[in-house]
Amino acid sequence: MPISLDFGEKVVVVVGGTSGINCGIAEVFAAQGAKVAVASRNQGKVDKTVNLLEDLGAEAMGFTADVREPEALEAGLEAVHQRFGDFDVVVSGAAGNFPALANDLSCNGFKAVVDIDLLGTFHVMKAAFSRLRKPGASVINISAPQAFLPMKGQIHVCAAKAGVDMITRTLALEWGSSGVRVNSIVPGPIDGTEGMARLATSDDARRKALDGVPLGRFGTPADVGNACLFLASELGSYITGTVLLVDGGWAQTNCGGVSEYLGALAARQAPHRD
Repeated sequence: MPISLDFGEKVVVVVGGTSGINCGIAEVFAAQGAKVAVASRNQGKVDKTVNLLEDLGAEAMGFTADVREPEALEAGLEAVHQRFGDFDVVVSGAAGNFPALANDLSCNGFKAVVDIDLLGTFHVMKAAFSRLRKPGASVINISAPQAFLPMKGQIHVCAAKAGVDMITRTLALEWGSSGVRVNSIVPGPIDGTEGMARLATSDDARRKALDGVPLGRFGTPADVGNACLFLASELGSYITGTVLLVDGGWAQTNCGGVSEYLGALAARQAPHRD
């Protein structure tokens, strides 16, 4: 039987889908004919992204919500469900990050990243489950190499993203009997994104980052979107509980020494200590 990547009439929800990688993911599904809903904290960004997706020919909508606020997520996802029906694909991509050495990181700073990345992922999973198509839905969490590679200046992100991947693996076990698949994607250095701007703050930093990618190029949001498309399609129908690296081999080089760069950057930004 031929396998089709046609997502016509499929319902895709991308939380955090109004910028960077997540917006690219939304665009890829829109181009394949899906009905796409996006969410973020900024109404202006939501409106702009919905217009972009509609220009691609998709039926689209959006809502504002902070992933740290489960009631707002519930209300937004219910509005999407009322209009589009059961969700075929949910991508959870909200994230927060800033470089800070552990000794300079406040408890509130650590908590802020954990609340957005880890608790936020749990909130999205919790709110989405009753609205997923069963069987057949695909849930994709956007992770990061910090989930499995320790990095200086990233203790908060390392802890949070490791937790995200364990949410993925645990829900793959718990939701498998409902026919719902749950996977994580780990993007590499994706050009034109806020994360890349933080990673490579100068031409020299960009060259060093690129030197660490075996495939010799930066990724694009569409690269991550295409991986999501694969996981959500029939081609990925026997894949669950997997952490898929979409990074050009970057992790194989320990992310090109980014740990030392972020550690030095965090040290320069830290308040003076006697």
